[in-house]
Amino acid sequence: MAAASARPSLPPLAAIRAFEAAARHGSFTSAGAELGLTQAAVSYQIKVLEDRVGLPLFRRKARGVELTADGARLAERAGEAFETLRQAFAEARHARDETLVISVLPTFAQQILAPRLGAFQIAHPAITTRVEVESRLVDLIAGEATVAIRAGRGQWPGIASHFLMAGIYAPMISPAFIARFGRPSVPADLLDLPLIDADDMGWEGWFRAAGVTPPACCTKGGTLFGVQAYTAQAAMAGHGASLLNPGLFRGELARGDLIQPFDIELTEEDAIYLAYPERRRNAPAIRAFRDWFLAEMAAVTAGGTGDARI
Repeated sequence: MAAASARPSLPPLAAIRAFEAAARHGSFTSAGAELGLTQAAVSYQIKVLEDRVGLPLFRRKARGVELTADGARLAERAGEAFETLRQAFAEARHARDETLVISVLPTFAQQILAPRLGAFQIAHPAITTRVEVESRLVDLIAGEATVAIRAGRGQWPGIASHFLMAGIYAPMISPAFIARFGRPSVPADLLDLPLIDADDMGWEGWFRAAGVTPPACCTKGGTLFGVQAYTAQAAMAGHGASLLNPGLFRGELARGDLIQPFDIELTEEDAIYLAYPERRRNAPAIRAFRDWFLAEMAAVTAGGTGDARI
């Protein structure tokens, strides 16, 4: 009987661990602080690994280090391996009560997430959920949040993303607006009516989509909210026409609180995505939220589209 082929030996685990931490932090000093080692000890472990691999993994610079191309490829796989180990031990301990931190855009939080999140908590009572409403792009790799619902093109290094909603916009008014200013009959009528967030470049794009030459500078109204949840409230109060996403305000449109006077819509390239670190794809809390939320969004978007500028 032929002898079984020997499995290739691994470099010392301490060296791999130091390399993964240094690659993640971009710093030997920060890696040492995490691992309880000196900067020199981390540097030694990296040298051990480089000798075993036979390739330089970092470029040493005057003010720090950066991964080589070979180092970046190895760092990605090492990170995935350590994440797999963390998940395995967490599942072995039945540690499924991770705090799920959700970074979410303001209007999306109000119109989509908040009314539904209770169902997720009921289905997954062991997962503690914290929602952080913010417009900034959080650093998921650094752990500023577990998952994010963010606007963009869906292409972020090291980040897995799932399309949720397209960026669709249309002017909306309210019964109070019509009572004050009358109902516009053609898109050009809006040029002489107050616009909420009038300096938003989306207005220029919508006017062009409607075949109307936009004004040199939209100045009607003068209020700047920057968040659709707020501009919608101002529109419902009758203060002006607001550029909103019909998909996010289905309830208000159905009740007649908001009125979409024209079918013309502006579609932008940015869309809304669910995002999280690729190497944490199979983390129990992320997997549970992803599967539940994508199913929820399939139902939400079945009758229309969504919005990226929220």
